[in-house]
Amino acid sequence: MKNNLVNVNQKDMDVIIDLRYATKNNFAKEKIFRSNECFIHKNAYENLCRASEISRKLGFKLKIFDAYRPVYVQNKLWSILPDPNFISPPEKGSPHSRGVAVDLTLTFEGEDIDMGTEFDEFSRLSYHGNTEISKESFRNRLILLGIMTDSGWDFYRNEWWHYQLFNSKQFPVIDDIS
Repeated sequence: MKNNLVNVNQKDMDVIIDLRYATKNNFAKEKIFRSNECFIHKNAYENLCRASEISRKLGFKLKIFDAYRPVYVQNKLWSILPDPNFISPPEKGSPHSRGVAVDLTLTFEGEDIDMGTEFDEFSRLSYHGNTEISKESFRNRLILLGIMTDSGWDFYRNEWWHYQLFNSKQFPVIDDIS
């Protein structure tokens, strides 16, 4: 377990892994992450396991878009979208680069449920509590929020998909594990 990171791909957890920055299916429209491996800090992994169990009891499955993010990925994202409302400045250190954040959604019977926006929609529509989205999307975000906070996660108000450990800055930035 290098840098206290757990490889979620190698665990028997009932989640879908769709690492967007390891594909061209992201806001940058290019593959940025050199690996398809989903890593997360061992402390965050425990919370992720709880969230997966709660999701399953409610008939959902978690779908992970991003977890540990190497510094080179954070630098690239910042160079494309230098907006601290959505991307942490590299010198500050992202919770993702510490391995203690996860971006995710819920699926039902293999399909993403409607959250009102796509992952990485960088606008006010992505904010928690935004009432401009449909009633169904608002309810779905609240279900995800309930699952994640009940599992020990903190949320980021600007992104319905982003959850991190409380006191994330107490964890060191992990440069790259490859």
